[in-house]
Amino acid sequence: MKVLYFECNMGAAGDMLNAALLDMIDDKESIIEKFRSFNIPDVTIDLTKSMKCGITGSHLSVKVGGREEMSYDVPLDKHHHDDTDPAAQEHHHDHEHEHHHDHEHEHHHDHEHEHHHDHEHEHHHDHEHHHEHSGYRDICAMIDGFNVSEHVKAQAKGVYSLIAEAEATVHSSTVDNIHFHEVGSKDAVVDVLMFCMLIKQINPDRIIVSPIHVGSGTVRCAHGILPVPAPATALILKNVPTYGGMIRGELCTPTGAALLKQFADDFSAMPVMRVHAVGYGMGNKDFPVANCVRAFIGDTDGTEDDICELEFNVDDMTPEELSFASERIFESGAVEVFTTPVFMKKGRPAYLVTVLTKSTVKKTVIETIFKYTSTIGLREKATSRYILDRTVEVEHTEFGDIRKKVSSGYGVSKVKYEYDDLAEAAKKYGCSVSEIRDRIAKYRN
Repeated sequence: MKVLYFECNMGAAGDMLNAALLDMIDDKESIIEKFRSFNIPDVTIDLTKSMKCGITGSHLSVKVGGREEMSYDVPLDKHHHDDTDPAAQEHHHDHEHEHHHDHEHEHHHDHEHEHHHDHEHEHHHDHEHHHEHSGYRDICAMIDGFNVSEHVKAQAKGVYSLIAEAEATVHSSTVDNIHFHEVGSKDAVVDVLMFCMLIKQINPDRIIVSPIHVGSGTVRCAHGILPVPAPATALILKNVPTYGGMIRGELCTPTGAALLKQFADDFSAMPVMRVHAVGYGMGNKDFPVANCVRAFIGDTDGTEDDICELEFNVDDMTPEELSFASERIFESGAVEVFTTPVFMKKGRPAYLVTVLTKSTVKKTVIETIFKYTSTIGLREKATSRYILDRTVEVEHTEFGDIRKKVSSGYGVSKVKYEYDDLAEAAKKYGCSVSEIRDRIAKYRN
């Protein structure tokens, strides 16, 4: 199974994620040239070599009107913007911090300075300070206008939907009222579309992302000085493992967070894999730690998974009540839930309930167990499981599209058709489930 792994020890931004992917593929120039061919007004795109802490990687520069989108970290001992602060000047991460005020800023100075010297000295500054705010629908229309596949367009819109929904929630607004300023929107559209195109080109079977370092401190944006992670970023990363640290500054941007949230199959440590390529995507800022995102492409032979095993006994729940509770426990994030008939003291019949869960959702699973079962205590033990890598594919058959789970690793490969699809076909064609399964297998062979 081909796995793409992102190491986000220094956060994530759209430009850094793309640079990491471009850094490890051979035809990087064709991707850059394709974007240049789109002729996005006022946008220039360059991929250059960059070095951080002695490590060489790639830096992607997207400029709108000759400048890059900037966000400014606020130094610990300063409560005002300092244009002379080099650390503040070089933080590129493609940060929109969307305004949602519907304002066109048309300062139209129109002060015609009528000096009446007949040379109409109309100054007319016409600098409409127009900042051209684009709404979510405008962004989607912009994406639709690019010569890319419908799949890439749909993924890009999905990423922007995450950002817009987060901003709308943070500002007590709606998605339709959220606006992205010109530089941020064009810069981020390039980052989002490029990432979607690169993922399609690399075509990994699974994408895994490390826990994300978000940084600490405060950042200056259009709304003022905000905590790190910025509110929209924090909302996008809900239920994603993140951490702060001693490094002060914004390490993860809304665009970076949304890209990873949209594409990641799992957020966990790097799996056992044979690595074929490594890419380094460099940010602008300098820290004591190399400011980069690392991307790895490799193969896995199945997965060793560290999980928690939770157990408890119940002797005062009906089978129907226990079935209902099991469904809720599954919904809370458990990997497996199963029961075993047992006898408790004084010969009372009971059930031993076993729940397997990943540590990232263990607290939620435990809360669900206590909420929906009668137990007043449970046991935990750490364990490991070995699992085949799994993907869900769609097979076109005489009975319509049937989903199947393909599992591989450790020298074996297995296929299992989804029961719900088989049952639906069986009802439609008046056959048994086994007959549908056998006819599909015969057709396939």
